[in-house]
Amino acid sequence: MTSANHNEAQDSLASELLATAEALEAAAREPAAAGVAGYDVRVRIRDGETPVFGPGRLTLLRAIDATGSISAAARRMNMSYRRAWLLVEAMNHEFREPLVMRHIGGVSGGGAQLTPFAQNLVAHYDTLIKEIRSLIDAHVPTFDAYLKRGANVAPDDA
Repeated sequence: MTSANHNEAQDSLASELLATAEALEAAAREPAAAGVAGYDVRVRIRDGETPVFGPGRLTLLRAIDATGSISAAARRMNMSYRRAWLLVEAMNHEFREPLVMRHIGGVSGGGAQLTPFAQNLVAHYDTLIKEIRSLIDAHVPTFDAYLKRGANVAPDDA
């Protein structure tokens, strides 16, 4: 397989993972009641035009952190080990420092853990999402007023 084909295959797998993670995230959220505006926030960090971090990779890192294992994280997310491993490899090469440290198996078995660099990245990403949600929350009443079954006030008064 050529390098270009390998990169395309990795991008395709990453896109599939992202779509799966987004579907799981959306299903876990409580839907807004009729007449109440709701919203979705999906922030993807890019390096130029290449997405390098977002909800899918965040979900994988959290699963690795929770389980201490790439394979257990993959099982938890209903994805193949190979797919999870390729995403970890991609993340470890796309950032200035590795995000996941792997430990080779032995008597106690292998494992994986997030590096302090990854923990810091996740914390900053979480802060960004919270700040964006807070900003949007302040505007939701205005959009409620535009909805047919929304608050019975003029949008400019909401």
